[in-house]
Amino acid sequence: MYKLNHIHMKSNDPEKAANWWVDNFGFKIVDDSTRNTGDRFIKCQSANGVPVNISGPLDGQTLPESDSGPNLGLEHFGFDVDDIDAELERLAAVGAPLVDGPNELPDGTRFCWVAAPDNVRVELIQWPS
Repeated sequence: MYKLNHIHMKSNDPEKAANWWVDNFGFKIVDDSTRNTGDRFIKCQSANGVPVNISGPLDGQTLPESDSGPNLGLEHFGFDVDDIDAELERLAAVGAPLVDGPNELPDGTRFCWVAAPDNVRVELIQWPS
């Protein structure tokens, strides 16, 4: 059996990115340091305990631009929400625009994707009541 150890995101501004996740999805910053490779490395923890690391470029490294569309690699984070419409309004107000959806399955499950900082793709899922 394997246990998930962590999720790692890259950002040109790891402090700004980490604070956005803290403010908008209840992450907690558990460590903030600069490694000997020159990259700022911020260890976070999601509200339900999943470790999420956010680091900047290594010394001499230039990170490519990203987009919030489907892609190879880390495709998206998924979060359960109680009210998808309220969450879309809240997230739009903090600069996380809707990029796909909302969609609805025959069972009433609603889901959509928004773009978080660094164009990280985030799925919101509202389960039927």
